[in-house]
Amino acid sequence: MQIHDLFPAPGSRKDRKRVGRGHGSGHGGRSGKGNKGQLSRSGGGKGPGFEGGQNPLHMRLPKLPGFKNRFRLEYAVVNVGRLEDHFSAGDVVDPGTLHAAGMVKSRKAAIKILGDGEITKPLIVRVDKVSGAAAEKIVAAGGKVESP
Repeated sequence: MQIHDLFPAPGSRKDRKRVGRGHGSGHGGRSGKGNKGQLSRSGGGKGPGFEGGQNPLHMRLPKLPGFKNRFRLEYAVVNVGRLEDHFSAGDVVDPGTLHAAGMVKSRKAAIKILGDGEITKPLIVRVDKVSGAAAEKIVAAGGKVESP
């Protein structure tokens, strides 16, 4: 077999429709668009969102969904199980020590302690928020929860 012997399979290639090239082509005259009117013109027809002149749905709906609370406070979350791993008995847990231990990204972040995991060491916790379950575990281990 040579390169000149290769050809596409029968029916796999089709010539494009050449409209407006004379009556002998079968697509001459008005190029298959009928007589006059909006649809026969270049760029004719209505857009995909056109609703007969009524204000379209995409213009009736609000631009962005939902509501964004400008005053929302995001907390950096730390579980009591991680406090057990990074602190020794009697240590004070505050934003500075959590940042130094690499558990939160910023010293200024609002921090919340959650109750996932177990704790056995008595720690003094001074953060913005502590969940009920976390507070119970810290106090049960002999520690204290203080508000900053």
